[in-house]
Amino acid sequence: MGDPTRISYLPLPDRDDVPDGVARLWEKSQEAFGFVPNVFRAQAVNGEQFLAWWGYFNLLVNKEGHLSNADRELLAVVVSSVNRCTYCEISHGAALRAFTDDAVRADLVASNWRQADLPDREAAMCAYAEKLTLHPAEVTEGDLEPLRAVGLDDHQIVELVQVVGMFNLTNRVSTALGFVPNPEYHQMGRP
Repeated sequence: MGDPTRISYLPLPDRDDVPDGVARLWEKSQEAFGFVPNVFRAQAVNGEQFLAWWGYFNLLVNKEGHLSNADRELLAVVVSSVNRCTYCEISHGAALRAFTDDAVRADLVASNWRQADLPDREAAMCAYAEKLTLHPAEVTEGDLEPLRAVGLDDHQIVELVQVVGMFNLTNRVSTALGFVPNPEYHQMGRP
């Protein structure tokens, strides 16, 4: 087996090799979480590109938006599960557990959202996220109707599509470069 401390297929940059904005983000993460997410270290190989990704990711996932934090993390976990992205499934599974206070349901969503006994609104969002992830060329205007039927408005639908798109991008980067989730994620949001 490989090096258990390795978190990416690529060598990681040192503090002196990254832009100041990356170093500040690492410091803020250490203060807030007690660790630096491995994705922050691994993607910083190209520091300016990482910061551009982070700006959009942060806007979609961490700021006040049209969907709740739990909704966005639900979408993140479903997309990551469908894509079999270990890093995002584990890290966003931790966030979903924390936002919902329901570790069992979050774990079920990560395995198979259909078995998680989700309310109609959440199930419609998951079904759309799965279709957009697996069959983007087959998505039609008619696929929006189930979302509207459960009360999502146009702002929420656009945000849903953007979150699904962001996680498809992030999953591909994380998987292609072998990002390993931080061990801390496995215990987060569990009783």
